[in-house]
Amino acid sequence: MDFGIDRLLADPSLRAPLEGRRVALLAHPASVALDLTHSLDALIAAGLNVSAAFGPQHGLRGDKQDNMVESPDFTDPATGIPVFSLYGEVRRPTGQSMGTFDVLLVDLQDLGCRIYTFITTLRYALEACAAHGKALWVLDRPNPAGRPVEGMTLRPGWESFVGAGPLPMRHGLTLGELGRWFVDHLRLDIDYRVLEMAGYDPAAAPGHGWPLGERVWINPSPNAPNLPMARAYAGTVMLEGTTISEGRGTTRPLELFGAPDLPARELIAEMRRLAPDWLAGCRLREVWFEPTFHKHAGQLCAGVQIHAEGAFYDHEAFRPWRLQALAFKVLRRLRPDYPLWRDFPYEYEFDKLAIDVINGGPGLREWVDDPAAEPGDLDALTRPDELAWEEERARLLLY
Repeated sequence: MDFGIDRLLADPSLRAPLEGRRVALLAHPASVALDLTHSLDALIAAGLNVSAAFGPQHGLRGDKQDNMVESPDFTDPATGIPVFSLYGEVRRPTGQSMGTFDVLLVDLQDLGCRIYTFITTLRYALEACAAHGKALWVLDRPNPAGRPVEGMTLRPGWESFVGAGPLPMRHGLTLGELGRWFVDHLRLDIDYRVLEMAGYDPAAAPGHGWPLGERVWINPSPNAPNLPMARAYAGTVMLEGTTISEGRGTTRPLELFGAPDLPARELIAEMRRLAPDWLAGCRLREVWFEPTFHKHAGQLCAGVQIHAEGAFYDHEAFRPWRLQALAFKVLRRLRPDYPLWRDFPYEYEFDKLAIDVINGGPGLREWVDDPAAEPGDLDALTRPDELAWEEERARLLLY
């Protein structure tokens, strides 16, 4: 199969509308062509007049490890073009940078989760291009989490840099399809195009969204090391709002979780007893790990690894958001006084709990903290949102 960038590079007719126009690129480390050349270098080699570039969170070439670590503007040493940071002094393209191009090409690998900041950056870029009369093209890439939908819809007033709009946690769209939704939802007057993939089947095994064995996985952000992480991320990302380690500082971040005082074995057993259906499609394993940095650095942690891979993986059955919610619920029952929720500024939101910012509202936290609430109560809150989104997104699908 070919990604959008591959088709653009291979077909002169697709590049023809860009002739005589200044082109900018919004990209990150996973923005590579089939031969692994970075898209910025490949577009210049193809003869396009690339006049500027933009880097999202973690940078154009991938230089920042953690959240809320900003990148500066700079001049790319390899090409000599200006690179504007969209995770530094500004989050939105500014008037100065908007004067450097006519068409913005967006080539970002997404993980299929609302909280991944690249989709918010896409929204901001669309709004800026619409305001300045610029065109925006998405060079489409797969959603490695596939088509399944999961999680409550972001509530009004809870928009943030990790909440670009009323989406569920797991949206089931490619970045190009998401752009179509933003244009429609925000009623943007913009020349928007999606350079679609060729040969992409999001239902095809064994990747179910990612061309496993055909394309090389490159980290789109430092703690996104592989496909199983991308599958689990819609659940494990919630750990960022807790005192429990999400595995940063290990070789399997966002696939495992733990803490020095976590009753891991008891936790797994009680999860299986309370809501076994929420653990379908994967395998949980008790593990021990010692983070080299971030939460609990240098301390031995008891934990749980989520194996969303191999013979254990069932794409349609796996529900990572519910699985992680269940882990919180069970921990609250086993240790009612456990200091679970982490109170700190999260993605520049200073007056809200991080777990609520992540979930686009307090609903999940309130369910976890309510001793009387059962798994069915969370389903009752969430399932109507999921069904409504599945209906809404149907007209947006390109594959």
